[in-house]
Amino acid sequence: MSTISGPAATRAPSAMSGSSRHVPILWLALLATPVAAANNASVLILGDLSRSLGVTTATASWLVTVFALALAVGTPLIATLLRRRGTHTALLVSAVLVAVGTALVAASPWLPVTLVGRAAQAAGGAGMMAIAMNLAGTARRMGVISAGSGMLGAVGPLLGERLTDAVSWRAALSVLVVTLLAVPAVGRHTTTQAPSAAGRFDTRGALLLAILSSGLVLLPSNPLPALAATGVTTVLLALHVRRRPEGYVPAAALRSPAFRGSVLIALVLSVSYFTLLFAIPRLIAVRAGWSTDSVAAGQMIAMITGSVFTLVFAAVSSRLGQTKVRAILLTVGAVATAAAVLAHSAVLLLVAIGLAVFSATAANATQSMAAASAVPGPQRPTGIGLFQLSYLMGGALGPALATVLVLS
Repeated sequence: MSTISGPAATRAPSAMSGSSRHVPILWLALLATPVAAANNASVLILGDLSRSLGVTTATASWLVTVFALALAVGTPLIATLLRRRGTHTALLVSAVLVAVGTALVAASPWLPVTLVGRAAQAAGGAGMMAIAMNLAGTARRMGVISAGSGMLGAVGPLLGERLTDAVSWRAALSVLVVTLLAVPAVGRHTTTQAPSAAGRFDTRGALLLAILSSGLVLLPSNPLPALAATGVTTVLLALHVRRRPEGYVPAAALRSPAFRGSVLIALVLSVSYFTLLFAIPRLIAVRAGWSTDSVAAGQMIAMITGSVFTLVFAAVSSRLGQTKVRAILLTVGAVATAAAVLAHSAVLLLVAIGLAVFSATAANATQSMAAASAVPGPQRPTGIGLFQLSYLMGGALGPALATVLVLS
């Protein structure tokens, strides 16, 4: 496995550097981090969603799965738009998607339209994250974004529950609108010049990757058809990449051991984290008898603590070297999973979710820079988008796995 340390591990020059000025990190954090709160706001209100919509909890969980899947699939799409049309266009498209999606969620009386609204929200949120990551530039600044996402993700479940009690579940599912506050400031710090991008958009590659992602998400609930679809699509995508190596899925990224390693680590740790995020509240309630409020408060404290450690870890990661960084992340992730499976103490279960959020968000901060450094400069937005796809696939797979293993 390739080792990356020093400047290459801490700084991945943005492909947008020629078309943007240095954006203050707090604006980038405000642009990207509300997505985590929006994703996690539904953790404790699935029962309210199911009762209000007249469906089962498993059916209501599709509001979570659709959001996470659209977030994952939308990330490389917006990253491609970012590379081909520039920051301003990607920012405008993302803002419109967030606004329209939130309006649908707030007003729709039907589950199908609400699902469309959540998908639009997520696609817009994916754009906000892709833009923030491409403008971050260093592991330290990425650490701020990842730690902030972890903290807002920690607050998300309790925030969703409080908004549901005070207003409605529609308000809880509309928290992503906060990201729009950062759009004018980020827009002022970027120029209107778009990078040049020769060639037509790789529609077939984008479609195949979306189908592959959807098949992976459906594996826990529909294993046989999903496995068949995933297998066929994988073969077709591999053949397509050979025919069009500079397309939607760049062959240079797939051939890089550093890129593949980063993607695999992000996927594994993200799946573990998001599964535990939805499973731990039920496990604490069943094994320790805690109330919903106590679980929400305890989980929030544990996740904020894990996120703070992410900020520290990202700042020192360049001095550790990539091999040590990956060993630490995988070890912590394994301990978190083992604790969730074996522990009956509420404290140990909360420690498990704290370790899980640290391993996942720290992987996002450190491995995204390693992945970006592993691909040619013009393809870095696409490479970061594909990396984020792997990380966000955990957000889609996790709730599905938790539903099959614990919630159903």
